[in-house]
Amino acid sequence: MGAGGGGSPQIGLLAALQAIEEFGPVPLVDLDELPDDALIMPCGMVGAPTVSLEKPGNGWEGVWLRDRIEALTGQKVAALMCTEIGGANGCEPIGWAARMGLPIVDADGMGRAFPEMPQVSMHLAGIRPDPCVITDERGNVNVLYPTNGLWLERLCRSTAVAFGGRGVTSEYLMTAEQARTATVRGSVSRAIMIGQLIAESADDSVGKLLDAVDGVRLIEGKVVDVERRTTGGFVRGSVIIEGLRGDSGRLVRIEIQNENLVALEDGKVLASVPDIITVLDTQSAEAITTEVLRYGQRITAVAFPCDPIWRTDKGIESAGPRAFGYEFAYQKVEDIHELA
Repeated sequence: MGAGGGGSPQIGLLAALQAIEEFGPVPLVDLDELPDDALIMPCGMVGAPTVSLEKPGNGWEGVWLRDRIEALTGQKVAALMCTEIGGANGCEPIGWAARMGLPIVDADGMGRAFPEMPQVSMHLAGIRPDPCVITDERGNVNVLYPTNGLWLERLCRSTAVAFGGRGVTSEYLMTAEQARTATVRGSVSRAIMIGQLIAESADDSVGKLLDAVDGVRLIEGKVVDVERRTTGGFVRGSVIIEGLRGDSGRLVRIEIQNENLVALEDGKVLASVPDIITVLDTQSAEAITTEVLRYGQRITAVAFPCDPIWRTDKGIESAGPRAFGYEFAYQKVEDIHELA
């Protein structure tokens, strides 16, 4: 669901498992189970995923965020929420919640991962981004009051770069009542379902995954070229996949900004944001994040529909192809492949 982004899920999972072993399990709660005025704290990492491979957190960043938020608002945080369900950002908040003895809500702000901070459902719903609290693994804490999502992105991105390329943030604070209509609900349960399906599949894991998410297979092949650089707090670049087996003779290029943005073949768009493009290990169906793609990997690239909120006019304006500088209109992945 991370579209290749959100940081390494392996690192996030290890951090969450360690915290649960030390502090106990974390309840998963539906927003309807919480009082209307319960304070929800969205949280996650901001920065370049390549940096987090060499510069992981220490596990206490979420606690430092919570403490500062409670001091600022005078309210107790009732539950944590993953800002995005993808990658490490779908796992690390579980470890932070374990340390606090708090639940995680069955929702997130994207239903996937996006590279820029205002590309969240809370922004589309009109929730204010301030106050925003950002910290690093050393305990440096900054409180920001951006006037809008654009300034949220600028201020947090530059702060993350100053921290060394990675920070942990909380923004778009809201009540449970607001969150019921301003988030992508059920996304944590969906991620668990996908993980169980892959773990239990003895064969054709990719095919079973596509059936579960209404996805399409873009190409099965080998990674023959990777161009990747870390700049301005993002991982940018592209990967070229040469087709194998039934796709022999084909070349597909995927363009990257932390996440997989667009899949192209001979200039034709096979899939694009906001739909989810994921590169999978062909044998295991495990997702391969953009920062660990390398020459020679046998992969299957797939795409599947995003949450309906991103297919609204506001959603396409915020996270469609033109939001990333592409000069073509968004077309639903299922429509592209019906027409093919």
